[in-house]
Amino acid sequence: TLFAQGVSASTDVGELNRLIQPHLPQPLAEDNPPTDTFDISIALNQNEEPVVFSIPGFHSLGCANCHEGKSLHLKAAERMRRVLKRLKTIQPELTTIPLRQYIIQSWSDALLAPQQLAHATFDTIRISPAAILIDDKAYQEATHLHESLHLTQKFIGPVNELEAYGLNIISDPRFLILNFPYFEDVVKTFFIDDLSKILNDFYARPVREQFNIPRETQWFLSPFDAERLEQLRQVIEKMKPLLKEVTRLNREHSRETAYLSEQAGNPALLLEIVAAKHLPIPTPTVSPEIRKKALELFELQMDKTDNTRLGYKVNRKKEALLFIQHSLKVTDPITRLTLYFEFLKKRFIKQEGEIILQVKEKEEFDNYIVSKIEGIQKMIDYKGLSKIEREAAQKLIGGTPSSP
Repeated sequence: TLFAQGVSASTDVGELNRLIQPHLPQPLAEDNPPTDTFDISIALNQNEEPVVFSIPGFHSLGCANCHEGKSLHLKAAERMRRVLKRLKTIQPELTTIPLRQYIIQSWSDALLAPQQLAHATFDTIRISPAAILIDDKAYQEATHLHESLHLTQKFIGPVNELEAYGLNIISDPRFLILNFPYFEDVVKTFFIDDLSKILNDFYARPVREQFNIPRETQWFLSPFDAERLEQLRQVIEKMKPLLKEVTRLNREHSRETAYLSEQAGNPALLLEIVAAKHLPIPTPTVSPEIRKKALELFELQMDKTDNTRLGYKVNRKKEALLFIQHSLKVTDPITRLTLYFEFLKKRFIKQEGEIILQVKEKEEFDNYIVSKIEGIQKMIDYKGLSKIEREAAQKLIGGTPSSP
C-alpha cells in the first residue's frame, strides 16, 4: 500500500541500543528545566509562519559536546516537512496543521514522561533524542506522524489516541498488534476470530530486558510471521472507511466522543460504534431470552457514570461481557461480542443509519467538560511550559465552551 514502509533489514536492536545510550533522559537539578536553549525559526513551506525549533539545555546538558545545533534543527525541519506532507496526503481535509514549535527535550517531566517517546502539547511537539533515533531506525517516522495528527485535534480524550493509532496501523500492521486494545474486538468479530493467537505469538518472542530499547520497539523489530502481517494488512485496508469515519466524528463531536469513551472506560468505543453501523453483525446463536438479558446487561453497564464522575477506570464493555459469560453462560467469546455490537447498533444508530452520540446525563457531561478545562488551566501554570504552549492552551480554553 501507499504508506506501508518496511523497516530496514540492517536495523538491529543491539545497534539501536548502542546509539541511544548517550541520548537517554537526563536528570535535572531540583527538577528545574534548563535555562539555556538553542533555537532557530524555520519556515517549513513558503508563505507559512516559521516554526521554532528548540533544544533547551543544548549547552548545559552536554548536547553541544557532540552535536552542531543548527544541523540538528535543519534535520528536524526536513523531517517535519516529510511528515506533514505525508499526513496531508493521507488526510487531505487537514488543510492546516498548527505546528508552531518543535522541542527536542533531553529530560523527563510532566510534559514528557520517562517512558513517553513524544508528546504533542499545544501547537508543539516535544520529543526526546532517543525517540528521534527510534522513530528513524524502527518506526519510519510513525511517532512524528502520530503527534502531528494530535496537533489538529480539537479536544482531549481517549478518542484522540484511537484516531492517531488508526493512522499508524495504515502505515504498518504491527502497530495494530502493539495497540490492540483499540482494535481488537472489531478485528475479532468481523475479520479474524483467532486474533488472540496472533497477539500471543507476537508477544511471546523474547526481548532483551537489559537494553534501554522499549519492549514494544524490540517486538516491532523482531521478525514475525509475514503471512499473518499480510492478513492484518488486508484487514486494515477494509477498515480504512471506518477509520475515516472515526476521524470525522471526532472532529465534529469531539467533546461527546471524549465523554462517551471515558464514561464507558473503553478507548475503542467510537470505532466499535462505527463498525456496528457499517459491518454486517453476525447473528448471535442464543435464545431470544438470553439475547434480551444480554442487551439489558450492556445497557446497565453503559449507563454507569462512575468513570467520569469518580475517576474510576472500569471498562464497562468487559464488565458486561463477564456477566454474560458467567451469569448467562454464553461461553463463546465471538457470540458475546456479536451481542455487544448488536447493543451498540441499537443504542447509537438510527434506523436510517445515522450515528447519534447521545449523552444521557447532561449535568455529568457539563461537569466532565469543566474538569478537562480545569486540567488544561493547571498545565498552563506548569513551570516547564513554553510561552508558545501557554498561548495555544489559552486559545484552546477560549474556544472550548464550559457547556455544550
